[in-house]
Amino acid sequence: MRLSNTPLSLLRPLLQSSSRSLLHRSCLSTLSANQGTASCRRLSTDGSTPRPEIGQDSVNVSGQSYPRDDFTNVTPKILDKVGRNLHNQSHHPLWLIKERIKAHFYSSYVGRLGNPLFSVHDNLSPVVTVEQNFDSLLIPPGHPSRKRGDNYYLNRKTMLRAHTSAHQRELVKSGLDAFLLAGDVYRRDEIDTSHYPVFHQMEGVRLFSNHELFSKVRNGEDLSLFERGGRRTPEKQETHTLEAVKLVEFDLKQTLTRLVTHLFGEDLEVRWVDCYFPFTHPSFEMEVRFQGDWMEVLGCGVMEQELLNSAGAENKLGWAFGLGLERLAMVLYSIPDIRLFWSQDERFLKQFRVQDIHQPICFQPLSKYPPLINDISFWLPENSESFTENDFYDMVRSIGGDLVEKVSLVDEFIHPKGFIREGWRKRDERSRVTERCVC
Repeated sequence: MRLSNTPLSLLRPLLQSSSRSLLHRSCLSTLSANQGTASCRRLSTDGSTPRPEIGQDSVNVSGQSYPRDDFTNVTPKILDKVGRNLHNQSHHPLWLIKERIKAHFYSSYVGRLGNPLFSVHDNLSPVVTVEQNFDSLLIPPGHPSRKRGDNYYLNRKTMLRAHTSAHQRELVKSGLDAFLLAGDVYRRDEIDTSHYPVFHQMEGVRLFSNHELFSKVRNGEDLSLFERGGRRTPEKQETHTLEAVKLVEFDLKQTLTRLVTHLFGEDLEVRWVDCYFPFTHPSFEMEVRFQGDWMEVLGCGVMEQELLNSAGAENKLGWAFGLGLERLAMVLYSIPDIRLFWSQDERFLKQFRVQDIHQPICFQPLSKYPPLINDISFWLPENSESFTENDFYDMVRSIGGDLVEKVSLVDEFIHPKGFIREGWRKRDERSRVTERCVC
């Protein structure tokens, strides 16, 4: 089906939105601080919280009302996902992998009194302040990751968290030295089988005192976490000693290698890639081989000391990691499409009702109907700086929902008079979940 010259009136609400732009996607590995009251709220589990809604003057989420302004860009489709908490739904594949990770950390890392070393936090509200989501992570004003084109804002000061890192500082400030944090996060993103505007992260943080880090090192009492007059290099921060950073880096990579080996076995191909985050240094990404390609599943690194200092942990040094639960579950359970995690079809859900969370599961496809390809073309005005790809993706999702598998730009034409025509290809399918024909 080809729709040529789509009436501009249908696109005008999209084109008239104020400036939006794309954030480069990165694995936001470190947990960071949040101090506002929003960060401390937990989601209700008694079913009494009103459904999120967008009013003329306010946005209502989790029983709280937030005034709308020129930055408000959250959509009804996205708000419908708030409170679903797939990672807390018993025997959902995201719950299964979260529980497997918890079980691994509980059994492998035990404190001096025999209690689990890591505490777990998986029910914090996804509504956070902009300060929590960015400033607490040392993400500077003007950074691309702050732009409306990649985030869902309730207003200029409040948003749906783009990473669970928004809760790091409050947990460190509460006195925790080792914890796991899981939750739903929200980012405006492209449409394909491995990206979705709502997904789930699980993060881990561990802090070390001087004694804890060097207690097993010969002559460790002569070593120190910090040094004066040091300088920042690709290997370390200016305040850290090289020997301390190398020990923390080794502990971090060993911890994560043990985790993925526990989850997937020895046959999984893994590689480490150096990368950059504002809140860790040095920083790394772990990639795994999936369906013939390398897929980034987590980011990690040595925490920026400025973050720990701001949380009252200036005498400690630590690491942090953040992983995507969907991407791990797709590899672990052979789930080919990220949209399937939101399915309520019994044929999907019953495949994950197992007696043992460690039981192997291989997802069985629900339908093998062929995809439908729709080409859509439309004109943009000459002054179209306010239009971004994510604006179009949001509009497609608001109409087609999860039936849309992929959207890609296949052609672009600039009219001699200055108009721009965008040609987009939208791939629909008869739903693998409901088997309804989409055309």
